[in-house]
Amino acid sequence: MRTRGRVLPPAGRLPAALAALALGAHVLPAGTWLPGVRRTLFPALTGLGHGDHVALTFDDGPDPRSTPLFLDALERTSARATFFVLGESLVKYPDIGREIVSRGHELGVHGWTHGRPWLSSFARDTRELARAVEVVAGTAGTAPLWYRPPYGILTAGRWAASVRSGLRPVLWSAWGRDWTADATAASVLAAVRRDVRGGGTVLLHDTDRMAAPGCWRATLAMLPALVHGLRASGLAVGPLAEHGIAGRGAGRRS
Repeated sequence: MRTRGRVLPPAGRLPAALAALALGAHVLPAGTWLPGVRRTLFPALTGLGHGDHVALTFDDGPDPRSTPLFLDALERTSARATFFVLGESLVKYPDIGREIVSRGHELGVHGWTHGRPWLSSFARDTRELARAVEVVAGTAGTAPLWYRPPYGILTAGRWAASVRSGLRPVLWSAWGRDWTADATAASVLAAVRRDVRGGGTVLLHDTDRMAAPGCWRATLAMLPALVHGLRASGLAVGPLAEHGIAGRGAGRRS
């Protein structure tokens, strides 16, 4: 088919081409999952903040089997953190969520479920994220600031939904690779230390909900050494609210 000298695809191919474009627009922002891309182009998304501070974050809870043990460990080290919780878990275990807050920690939003994001649905993303925000706000007594998408995959739908919900997306600059069956306290600590720097954000997990059974024990065992080691290097450890990321959520320090 031609129109004014241009060749157009056959009518049968047009829907497929449009679908491919829509899918590309949906998944393209997910490239921020790549550490080099986000460090270079999106430092705030990487969680880069004050150079003398490290943000400590935990994903996938709350979990009544393990989260209270992490709260005890953090209390023994006088450290506070941000817990990115799933809405469906918080509804099941609201007492654990309230305990997180009562012990001085911060609740962030990890989504309603830990589902994979590849099928585009802006309406679903918006609805589920708004639902999670409502549950987190009701538990914490204040509106959450931060959003970390499951798997760290920030599709266009998730990004738009977070903006609509008033959340700031934050991924990480260092992680413990603590979700595998062969994770040990030594391997998790080594993985974090390899990449953590002043101003960085550390990703860990306080549950095995989406990981190998029992892998959280390795993270729990190495947590005191991580906190004490960072402090020995002259770095403060705390939640994202005190991390100084540019924009919303920046500023407060203790």
